[in-house]
Amino acid sequence: MSATLIKDGSICSDNWFLLAADTLGDTQADKLAQHDGDNIIVPLSCWLEIGEQLLARPGKTGVWLQSNETPAALAADLSRLPLIALNFPVFSDGRAYSSARELRQNMGFEGELRAIGDVLRDQLFYMARCGFNAFALREDQDAETALAALDDFREAYQASVDRPQPLFRRRA
Repeated sequence: MSATLIKDGSICSDNWFLLAADTLGDTQADKLAQHDGDNIIVPLSCWLEIGEQLLARPGKTGVWLQSNETPAALAADLSRLPLIALNFPVFSDGRAYSSARELRQNMGFEGELRAIGDVLRDQLFYMARCGFNAFALREDQDAETALAALDDFREAYQASVDRPQPLFRRRA
């Protein structure tokens, strides 16, 4: 579980367990059994392999994608997933921004869209514009300061997931 979670504009406790691909490995069934009844977030590879089995277990199941994995792999399952997490392996890797926008705008995903990994205060405003509504901050980030970042700017010029109309159309 992440120590600090910002969701829908509030700091809250995280009731999801993020299971890493390297910890599942050959003991996948044993690892999942340890979390029976818990809400878990599994790697895309695990979901593609045993998704139906995961849905049948007690507790909710979400999926996390690496920045090099495409949201299209989840297209048929979006209505069954309450949460999708997109990983930012390093600050400079912005591919998850595109994946978030794809999931929200083009694929119609309405569940929790969580940013995980190297998530910093300076990114939150832009992540929210792309469709993220939850942020698992890096451990060294202050939640109160990061929460304020969502209001860093009053206006944005470009159209986005959170504001489909560009500024010039909003000012009549």
